[in-house]
Amino acid sequence: MSIGEADDVATLRQQVKVLEDKLAQAQRLTAVGELASTTTHEFNNVLMTVINYAKLGLRHKDSASREKAFNKILAAGNRAAKITKCILGMSRNRSTSHEPTNLVQLLDDALLLLEREMRKYRVAVERVIEPVPEIMADGNQIQQVLLNLLINARQEMPNGGRVVVKLSSDIENGAVVLMIRDNGCGIAGDKLPKIFDSFFSTKDGPDASGKGGTGLGLSIVRDVIESHHGRIQVNSTLGKGTAFTIRLPAISSAKDQRRATLAAPHGTATPIEGIATPPDSPRQMM
Repeated sequence: MSIGEADDVATLRQQVKVLEDKLAQAQRLTAVGELASTTTHEFNNVLMTVINYAKLGLRHKDSASREKAFNKILAAGNRAAKITKCILGMSRNRSTSHEPTNLVQLLDDALLLLEREMRKYRVAVERVIEPVPEIMADGNQIQQVLLNLLINARQEMPNGGRVVVKLSSDIENGAVVLMIRDNGCGIAGDKLPKIFDSFFSTKDGPDASGKGGTGLGLSIVRDVIESHHGRIQVNSTLGKGTAFTIRLPAISSAKDQRRATLAAPHGTATPIEGIATPPDSPRQMM
């Protein structure tokens, strides 16, 4: 290679690095925008409940109507307090370092933020949660992964449906396994290998809630999971639904597993004929 060719290669690498940095910034801004949209939507719902029942209490002078109004306002206030606690917890965790993290708590917070949205779009959430060890993680990043996958699942079922969220331990391989499965429209086989690519989207654009369609959501998910030494897989069949499965190293064996079983490539995309029902275990409906 001549000196001129070497200089061209070096220049090209610098340009690629600049583009990669810009893409990473775009991904971060997209994640912040999605989170802001979700939390603003939830707070608006709570505020409208408070306003409407306050008006009801002012219109009706009988004690029964006023007691009903006060109870509804109290319930909305308690919900707002829970949402605030969740958001404050995320804002306090600004460290980019990985710390012992309770994935069950992050999952509870994500479902709390999306509870009304799921109900609005007639999506039932089924929780199959087993006790799992902590993981070494950036809590904010993992929270964004959960919100992204849950919103994607909801968008795949415009006429309503069911999302199964299953959390379990793979003791043999020292991993925590999270599956989020919907019974929506599914993803065509020719699109599956591309869904983790930046700017590739199966959607035409944001839906009525203003979410989705940028082509960066699943790219962010993939990058976050890989930065945590995990892997993500997707199985889907048209007309039957899609299942995303994430494997992350459990905290007790994170050091041992980083270079072993969980170092597999991301995003193996294999169509399936159907989606298996999770094994019998305690279920909690939302």
